[in-house]
Amino acid sequence: MNTAAPVKRHMGLRASRRAANTAIYVVLIAISVIWLIPFICILLQSFRVESTNEVGYVVPHVWGFDNYVNLAKTDFWRWYRNTFVIAICVAVFQTVIVLCMSYTLSRFRFKMRKPIMKLMLVLSLFPGMLTMIILYRVLADIGLTQANAVPGLILVYIASSGMGYYVSKGFFDTISKSLDEAARVDGATRLKVLVKIILPLSKPIVIYTILTAFMAPWGDFVFARYISMGTSKGMNVAVGMYNWLNKDQIGSRYTMFCAGGVLVALPVTILFLMLQRYYVEGVTGGAVKG
Repeated sequence: MNTAAPVKRHMGLRASRRAANTAIYVVLIAISVIWLIPFICILLQSFRVESTNEVGYVVPHVWGFDNYVNLAKTDFWRWYRNTFVIAICVAVFQTVIVLCMSYTLSRFRFKMRKPIMKLMLVLSLFPGMLTMIILYRVLADIGLTQANAVPGLILVYIASSGMGYYVSKGFFDTISKSLDEAARVDGATRLKVLVKIILPLSKPIVIYTILTAFMAPWGDFVFARYISMGTSKGMNVAVGMYNWLNKDQIGSRYTMFCAGGVLVALPVTILFLMLQRYYVEGVTGGAVKG
């Protein structure tokens, strides 16, 4: 019996698969390098101390930490603290609201369940820009703009959190309801079922919800600038640093802007690198059904 042909065919398939994988890796590496070039340039510029203006080269001639030290002479750390407080508060409250809403829509069956889900889906299709004027008027009437923009932003960010239930609900749907029923038979309340049984089995989606809730306000610019209205005390870090790019300040604060950008990127980068496995599992798990 001639076995040479199947062996050659198998070797040919392996060779073609290896060549395809190599080509894919080359493309991915090239894309990664292109994507990282701007970040590497910002990082290098943040250590340049021979000039604070824009220059035509990337690698500094004189290296130092002066730009990072000089950040303390500005309102940068106030803006950074504002942004951190907003992001932490939103991550906590939004996660609680989203998980509770997702569990309710996944496990409970009540008369208005489907109409409520459809209504929230339709409302989520409208861009947030449409509500900026009325939101500003409401926040201004209760004194939560300009210097008090931080609590105002927190209130706005968590106000519609329940409408982000889609991914979490899809994940909860994949967990067998028999676990809930068994716990209920043993006398557990709905809250205990959620906290003691569902959430420990839903670690990926919990971390996914926390990450997305943290990152959204961390990088917000448009609405934060609109609410703070040029008042430094109420600015977040994106709005504050943007002011350094105007023609009056960019000459003296360009390298400091790069240093600030590095510090702003660090928390999100570290969080994502540490928790990216759970982030991916949360997205894919929640996409199974909804």
